[in-house]
Amino acid sequence: MIPELGHFSLILALLVAASLGVLPLVGAYQNRADWMAYARPSTQALWFLIAFSFCCLTYAFYTNDFSVQYVAQQSNSKLPMLYKISGVWGGHEGSLLLWMLMLSSWMMAVSIFSRQLPDVMVSRVLAVLGLVSVGFMLFMLLTSNPFDRLADIPADGRDLNPMLQDPGLVFHPPLLYMGYVGMAVPFAFAIAALLNGRLDAAWARWSRPWATAAWIFLTLGIALGSWWAYYELGWGGWWFWDPVENASFLPWLISTALIHSLAVTEKRGLFRNWTIILAITAFSLSLLGTFLVRSGVLTSVHAFASDPSRGVFILGFLVTVVGSSLALFAARASKVQVGGSFSLVSRETFLLVNNVLLTTAAASVLLGTVYPLIVDALNMGKLSVGPPYFNAVFAPIMIPVLLFMVIGSYARWKTDSLSEIGKRLRPIAIVSVLAGGALPLLAGTWSPLVALGLTLSVWIILASVVGIYRHAKATRGRQSTPLSFWGMHVAHIGIAVTVIGITMVKGYETEKDVRMALGDTVMVGGYTFKLTGIGERRGPNYNADVGTVELLQGDQLLTTLHPEKRVYFSSTMPMTEAAIQSSLTRDVYVSLGEKLEDGATPAWAVRVYHKPFVTWIWFGCLIMSLGGTMAALDRRYRKKLAQRQAPGRDGAGAVQTA
Repeated sequence: MIPELGHFSLILALLVAASLGVLPLVGAYQNRADWMAYARPSTQALWFLIAFSFCCLTYAFYTNDFSVQYVAQQSNSKLPMLYKISGVWGGHEGSLLLWMLMLSSWMMAVSIFSRQLPDVMVSRVLAVLGLVSVGFMLFMLLTSNPFDRLADIPADGRDLNPMLQDPGLVFHPPLLYMGYVGMAVPFAFAIAALLNGRLDAAWARWSRPWATAAWIFLTLGIALGSWWAYYELGWGGWWFWDPVENASFLPWLISTALIHSLAVTEKRGLFRNWTIILAITAFSLSLLGTFLVRSGVLTSVHAFASDPSRGVFILGFLVTVVGSSLALFAARASKVQVGGSFSLVSRETFLLVNNVLLTTAAASVLLGTVYPLIVDALNMGKLSVGPPYFNAVFAPIMIPVLLFMVIGSYARWKTDSLSEIGKRLRPIAIVSVLAGGALPLLAGTWSPLVALGLTLSVWIILASVVGIYRHAKATRGRQSTPLSFWGMHVAHIGIAVTVIGITMVKGYETEKDVRMALGDTVMVGGYTFKLTGIGERRGPNYNADVGTVELLQGDQLLTTLHPEKRVYFSSTMPMTEAAIQSSLTRDVYVSLGEKLEDGATPAWAVRVYHKPFVTWIWFGCLIMSLGGTMAALDRRYRKKLAQRQAPGRDGAGAVQTA
């Protein structure tokens, strides 16, 4: 009865979500405190019901209950326990339940950590999230029920996709979904502010830490997914501009613009309409990513195989959310006050320019992702848009983003002059150009693109270090520095570290695909790889050919690598497990291919790589996330309300912060 209890819990959760989406909204409109008070306990009840249902599905995996169709499709009695548990979200239905668990967890967090906000605002935010929950709950119960039973119970399960039998499955989807789903919170704050009719600085201050938190999870999720693909697929790449990769990258670009726009709205009361549009767009792109992954329109290693009816449902939900949000914005936009003024040369202008550039970059990625789908849907032929398009279009847009990132942080609010900004930045620019031009010489080969990338990276790092020094010198301990100041500079340094990694690996990576018999050697990137043996190993649910490759530098043996070629019992598809030896400045990477029968001597296809500074790509993402965490924990977001004036029918109330 455990699966039936999980199913029943989902039905109850749908009813709770529906009442949450209606009663607090009506209560806020009619100024009924008793109906608004329903928002928090119902949110907590919703989380409990979703969590209980998730535990029921997990128990079915744990006990090998193959009478549940989803368990039979995604598990196997020989599957290691780690992958049985993470296999809960290894397929479409379970990942959707994880999505709902994440959404209800965000809602629970809002209900707990927003007690200092006006009840009318929290009621509207939770109600909007309740309505979003209704859409996903209907999608799950009507088209993707994870608790469907089988009439004929198989003796064993089909097994989890071999590509997913990796520790990356344990962490990557939860982190990525936390970021994806987290975009619903600033969206809900934006809709609540539109319903309230007051798009003031207070709304931006309340929304900003939630947007930053979602951005942190999305950054970590994307980085972990990139690293997982790098070491698991055996191709040595860290980003392929796969449409599903793009689906997560699009909301990241827009949410990056959003958190900067929220800063301007909070600080200066400007860009209010623009900030609302970004909040709506970020969540809309999250829904678009859901459509791309689950509709069956894409053939990707990341996509879930789904029937078209699911895609139609998600597409309808996407149109409903986006259409109703934009209609509400159109009705309210004319009533939004413009706010303060600023000159052409000011921090506001540079932040706006960067926002426009980030939005343009997102639009270019979106075009390359969906245009082939549109052409195919209209029966106009097959069109493939790959990395050459994205590299040619995206990179030139990001160059001015990196330039203006520094200029904006050094410009003053309201008004400044180019001569003053130039005076402050001239020494930094000179050192950056000299360092960026000289550093490629250390690699032995000078490249203009590498020099440009390193110049921009030094420009950002040096500007952050100098900015911190100047701030410390100006304050001399007279006042405490807010965490958001440190967070901004740390996040910018993280971006520079990632740019260094991308620049170096793109400029200087080397690779070879070779035929190797026992005793053969190949030299790549100054390292010698020697194949000394091929053995066999039996895993819990697979057999593997295991290579023994000695890594030498000159005559010195550095380490022994063991790449694998696995064949899982439930699948004939071979899987590559690369062997990687990492250091601070490079990776050496070996993947074992198929056994070759083209000669008298047994040989194997082997792929070897030398990738300088590739780990800096993910290390930079960790630094970015650290900076975002510092900004989100700024103490001004934890201040209690000193006064709260009872709101009127429109929910408007005078709010002062201590």
